[in-house]
Amino acid sequence: MKPARSANPARGGFTLIELSVVIFILIALLSMGFGMSKAIDTWKKAKEASETLRSVYTAQRLYLADHPTTALSTLTPTLVAPYIPNGNGTTVPTATSLTNSTLYARVNVSPPYWTTAAGGTTGSAYDPSGSATDSLWDVGQ
Repeated sequence: MKPARSANPARGGFTLIELSVVIFILIALLSMGFGMSKAIDTWKKAKEASETLRSVYTAQRLYLADHPTTALSTLTPTLVAPYIPNGNGTTVPTATSLTNSTLYARVNVSPPYWTTAAGGTTGSAYDPSGSATDSLWDVGQ
């Protein structure tokens, strides 16, 4: 006598719905990972710019300590460059904005800030974080 066949034989695979759910979850996790990666890259770029600007601030303070009669408003990148720690002694370092344009440190104000105007003595502040105290894109308080 033959054994009776079951109405629901054991399945060996997955249904289309199960596969779709798993693929959807994987796509969601990958997209979140890529989004986090972009945010981390932006933060790293801002932190690097902030550290560079802090070295410019240090150089500015060192120059003014060596030349106490010099007015802050008369400083130029050429005067400050030799005082930058670990610098090349001839130029003030630059940074890269979020749109990949070059940023220049404005050295004749305290604290210095990033600007898109070349020369280091003019231009409005570049700070996409919108806060002067978060130490991203600025020296901070």
